Amino acid sequence: QLVESGGGLVQAGGSLRLSCAASGRTFSNYAMGWFRQAPGKEREFVVAFMMSGGSTAYADSVKGRFTISRDNAKNTLYLQMNSLKPEDTAVYYCAARVRGGYLLPDDYDYWGQGTQVTVSS
Repeated sequence: QLVESGGGLVQAGGSLRLSCAASGRTFSNYAMGWFRQAPGKEREFVVAFMMSGGSTAYADSVKGRFTISRDNAKNTLYLQMNSLKPEDTAVYYCAARVRGGYLLPDDYDYWGQGTQVTVSS
């Protein structure tokens, strides 16, 4: 089970940190990622850890502003979001996978319920 938290309303230029608490499985066995879905749009990739090591991949739209991290001891994934823009407004989802592909929602096996992030201009 994956449970996101930390969403909310923030002004443009502000910051939020999302958390994703994992339970029921060995967290370290999975590669984790974050997706987001804005109203009327498809779920889109934001950032993910690769299967091997600690390397990461970011969507161009968030590169340099968002940072993914994880604490295996706490079974928790984080997304630090800085310099937020109105176009970052979406429901943010964490997801876990055991496969190498990472860009598509179908690459992931488990999903959280999502947390709303709203950025006002």
